[in-house]
Amino acid sequence: MESLINCTEEEQPSSVMTNSWSNQEACRSEKAKCAGGFVLVHAGAGYHSESKAKEYKHVCKRACQRAVDQLRAGALAVEAVTAALVELEDSPFTNAGMGSNLNLSGEIECDASIMDGKSLHFGAVGAISGIKNPVLVASCLLTEAQKGKLSAGRIPPCFLVGRGAHDWAVGHGIPPCPSEKMATKFSLSAYKRNKRKMELAEKMDTGQNQSKKRRQSSENAAHYGCGCWAENVCNMNSYSTAVSTSGCGEHLIRTMLARECSAAMQSEDAHQALLEAMQNKFISSPFLSSEDRVLGGVIVLRCCRCVEAQPSPNIQAAMVEFLWSHTTESMCVGYMSAQDSKAKTHISRLPPGTVPGQSLAIEGGVCRLMGIVD
Repeated sequence: MESLINCTEEEQPSSVMTNSWSNQEACRSEKAKCAGGFVLVHAGAGYHSESKAKEYKHVCKRACQRAVDQLRAGALAVEAVTAALVELEDSPFTNAGMGSNLNLSGEIECDASIMDGKSLHFGAVGAISGIKNPVLVASCLLTEAQKGKLSAGRIPPCFLVGRGAHDWAVGHGIPPCPSEKMATKFSLSAYKRNKRKMELAEKMDTGQNQSKKRRQSSENAAHYGCGCWAENVCNMNSYSTAVSTSGCGEHLIRTMLARECSAAMQSEDAHQALLEAMQNKFISSPFLSSEDRVLGGVIVLRCCRCVEAQPSPNIQAAMVEFLWSHTTESMCVGYMSAQDSKAKTHISRLPPGTVPGQSLAIEGGVCRLMGIVD
């Protein structure tokens, strides 16, 4: 199993659109000693209109293909993840990079994070403006951290935000991009529409206008353990895991959903474990007891080596289980192995009659990877 990558959706539930920041996470799990790998991506947990279903699926297909092309060429998992996320960030149909939702000030601020399951190093940026592909900055931070301490024994940063993140990126060769060029016609119209809704709601809230402060909600999930998580097989872990989340950032942060789901994947029954984690650690979490709707989604990979006899000693097999679950109205996913000719995509939706934020959907599958040992 190689990598799991994620990008947030363009159209989010209205309750979290007031100050929507772009957010994407990426995870890497164990790199098998066999050629190829498996990639799982998503285009967000939120609402995916039927009219744009083709575009959502297409961008997921392109992202999977970019990652698999990298893997087939011998790239590391983190490099494949980065390439796929650049594809997602460059699409105007995702809330990441180009076409991101604007904040209350009408500006684009992006988040990105990436984790290496082997070294357990993590790189992230938050509220960064003027960078077309924030994942390149997160990936660069991870790479720099793996080089060891800086001069005078300084510990390299793993998370940078705002102007400092922008300046660090430019200083490390990542070209800037004017923020106004990253906005699209859709993101600008969505900003105006939602700002009017918020202003109208505040006017209607009579008796509190003088004292009530404007609340800012974000989809920021770049925090450690919240947006992504990856761990390889070790003495304590029977499986390599990779997890990526999307949805209401505050809900993901307060529950540390990515790490919770990764830990759950060490159970024998992955489907049941993820179902219980989403129900008990997310929807019914004591950290969200005051929320009437808990909104989020997760994609998960877990991998182990096959123990049965192989046809020859230089052939190895790995079993990959891939799952997704969400409490939002829908979630768009794509997946592909290096053995496949093309990616598969799917828009998962809550069952009819269920309430978003109070119910969940869960689906997935299994893939057996074969390869030649180097």
